[in-house]
Amino acid sequence: MNQLVEIYADGACKGNPGPGGWGAWLHYDGKHKSLHGGEALTTNNRMELTAVIRALEALKRPCNVKIYTDSVYVQKGISEWIIGWKARNWRTADKKPVKNDDLWKALDVLASQHSIEWIWVKGHAGNAGNERADALANQGVAAFL
Repeated sequence: MNQLVEIYADGACKGNPGPGGWGAWLHYDGKHKSLHGGEALTTNNRMELTAVIRALEALKRPCNVKIYTDSVYVQKGISEWIIGWKARNWRTADKKPVKNDDLWKALDVLASQHSIEWIWVKGHAGNAGNERADALANQGVAAFL
């Protein structure tokens, strides 16, 4: 697992819930790959999660990965909160079902196949990779507007 893949992932939603899009920009060894898509009725958090899931699905072998997200929900969810959710059988600390557990479970499986560093970046603050992922997510939304 010596390849380093950098992934910038973002979600967008026009209304929450509403039409949504996700985007991911992957960078590896001087090569780039852009991914995007969307849904007619979704939430921003679902699109943030979907962006990361689709990016990880695009990897063909186990990799060292740096994932940049402007979503605290994704970054803290996968690196901190998920431990408790799993221990409580996908329940929150106040015993409610975890929202988006279908996506969290999919992400958990995919994340276990790689060595991942989860990095939060401030959104809309001039980070080129994050701006690219945001533009891709908005392309994903556009198909449903």
